[in-house]
Amino acid sequence: MSMTQNLQGKKGLVVGIANEHSIAWGCARAFRSAGAELAVTWLNDKARPFVEPLAHELHAPIQMPLDVEQNGQMEAVFDAIGDRWGRLDFLLHSIAFAPTADLHGRVTDSSREGFARAMDISCHSFARMARLAEPLMKGGGSLLAMSYLGAEEVISNYGLMGPVKAALESSVRYLASELGPQGIRVNAISPGPLATRAASGIQHFDQLLADAAQRAPLRRLVSIDDVGALSTFMASDASRSMTGSTLYVDAGFHILG
Repeated sequence: MSMTQNLQGKKGLVVGIANEHSIAWGCARAFRSAGAELAVTWLNDKARPFVEPLAHELHAPIQMPLDVEQNGQMEAVFDAIGDRWGRLDFLLHSIAFAPTADLHGRVTDSSREGFARAMDISCHSFARMARLAEPLMKGGGSLLAMSYLGAEEVISNYGLMGPVKAALESSVRYLASELGPQGIRVNAISPGPLATRAASGIQHFDQLLADAAQRAPLRRLVSIDDVGALSTFMASDASRSMTGSTLYVDAGFHILG
């Protein structure tokens, strides 16, 4: 196996699997086939029946709930990782949320509470994970967060999530700067639009998908497996000199005006 795909012996945490259509599932599947051992979380009891069978498929030795709004749950996950493995080599953060009323309205009209909640779940939770991962990454590691083009360009109907993802991408750069001396790399991955459960909350999403397929230079949409392939490379030692970047896997859509 080439270094690019070799995660043999590595331990990783995957946060954000909701079902078999999730970007996080495409990544987890790729990590596992590259040889990694995984810890997998689900949001709550409602999500558990959809995620647990996938966690079993991955032979994940650590399977736990993680709602980043619940005090103590994140710490419990990292404690379990510390107890079981004593270290962590990479983590994938693929969670985002905005209240529907705020997501479907104008940013101008967004509520203080909705904006703060979207920022907490979608952005600051990544910084909290980085803080808990740091002592487990004594030999270095890779932290990955999922973003979207709406962070840097105005995308119709993406609304409140645009500024939130912009904050996430900026956080990636600051975390990369702060954690670099410890050999911990931090990057954002920005996939093109994908038909996931999370995306279904965005109004007129079908239109967005059709536009991307028609206009992207490669004239197609990306798949969760495309995102998984890039994420595996970024979790591996092959990307050891890459940090603080936002990497696009979008069939070239981001270069269009």
